[in-house]
Amino acid sequence: MYAIINATIVRPDHLIPNATIVIEDGKIKDFGKKIDTTGMKTVDAGGAFVGPGLIDIHTHAGGGKFFTEDAEHAAKFVLSHGVTSVMPALYFSMNADQYVEAVEKIDAVVKAGKFPNFGGYYMEGPYLNPKFGCEREKNPWKGPVDPANYMKVIEAVKDTARVFCLAPERENIELFVKDAKAAIPNVVFSVAHSEAEPEDIEALMPYGLKLATHHTNATGTLEKYPECRGVCVDETVNYNREIYAELICDSVGIHVAPYNLRLIRKIKGDDRIILISDTYVCDGPVPEGYDGVTDINFDHAGEIAGSNLTLDVACRNFMVHTGCSICDAFRFASYNPAKMLGLRDLGEIKVGNRANLVMVDAWFGVQKVILGGEEV
Repeated sequence: MYAIINATIVRPDHLIPNATIVIEDGKIKDFGKKIDTTGMKTVDAGGAFVGPGLIDIHTHAGGGKFFTEDAEHAAKFVLSHGVTSVMPALYFSMNADQYVEAVEKIDAVVKAGKFPNFGGYYMEGPYLNPKFGCEREKNPWKGPVDPANYMKVIEAVKDTARVFCLAPERENIELFVKDAKAAIPNVVFSVAHSEAEPEDIEALMPYGLKLATHHTNATGTLEKYPECRGVCVDETVNYNREIYAELICDSVGIHVAPYNLRLIRKIKGDDRIILISDTYVCDGPVPEGYDGVTDINFDHAGEIAGSNLTLDVACRNFMVHTGCSICDAFRFASYNPAKMLGLRDLGEIKVGNRANLVMVDAWFGVQKVILGGEEV
C-alpha cells in the first residue's frame, strides 16, 4: 500500500486540490483530503493533475508500428503517453484469414504478458461501404454479406472484440449483426464508412449500435438533396442521443474543423463524446496545401489516412479548439469510453476501481503513468 500525495485529483465534473490517493493491491483504496498516510510510502505529485488512465478505443498503431506488426512496441509507446487501456483497430483491408492471423499474433503477445494495457479489439470492418476509407482499393469485402466469409472472424474474437464497425446500408447486414451479437452479447456496433439513411442506422440501434466511428469522417453524401441541406450519417448521429461520437482532434482541425468540434459538443453534450487517436502508418506524400502538418497521415492517393496523434495530444488539441476544461478532456478520453463499453472499474478515480492513473500538467503533458498501481 502507498499513497500519492499533493495531487490535484480530476473527477468527471470537478477538481480536488491538495489531495491524496491511496493504492493497495492494484486498486484505489481511498482518495480525497485529510487522509492519514502515516506509515505509508508516499509519491509526491507536486500539484500535478491526476486523472484516470486514458482509454483509446480506436487506434491502429503506436510509435510508427502497427499493432499487427509489433504489438509490444505499439502498446509500450501508447502507454508512455498515458493510455492504460488500448483497443487495437483491425482494418477492413484484411481478408478473413488475415484477420484471424492478426488476432492470433496480438493474442500471443497479450498471453506472454507483453501487452499489459490491452483492452480488447476494435473491428473496423469487415462490412463497410467500399466507397470510403484509405486504401479502399484493397477492400476484399465488397461482395455479399456471407456467413461463410465472416464467421471465422467472429469466432476469432468472440472473447475479445468490444466493437464491430459496419455500414448499415450494406445489403443483408442484419444477418452479420445477429450472428455477431449471438457470439458476443455485449459487443457494441458502430456506424462507420457509411452513407446510410437515418432509418438504416436506427434499425440497428436495438442490437447495440451506439457509436459513430470517427464522426464526420468517411460518412455520408448530400448529393441526392440538390434543393435542400438534407441529412446523412452525421445528422443521424447528432440527432440520436444514445449514439456516442468518436472525434479525431488534430492540431489544425483537418479531420474535424474546430468550429464543427464546438458544434458537435454543443449538440451531443459532454457525456456522448469520445476522443480517439486513430493512429495509422502510411507513407504517402503530403499533398499541396498541407505543408507543416505533422499529426496526420496521407495515402498515395493524397487522401487522409488516419493520424499521427497520441491520445494525450488529442486531449490538448480539444482543449485548444473548444476551450474545454481538463475535467472535460479526461471525460472524453477515459470516463466516456469506459461508460460506453460498460467497463465499470475504469475511467474514474473511484474507490475499488483499478489504479490506472496518469499525471499531467495544465496542458495535458504527461508526467507519470501508473498501471495497476505500478509506475511504468
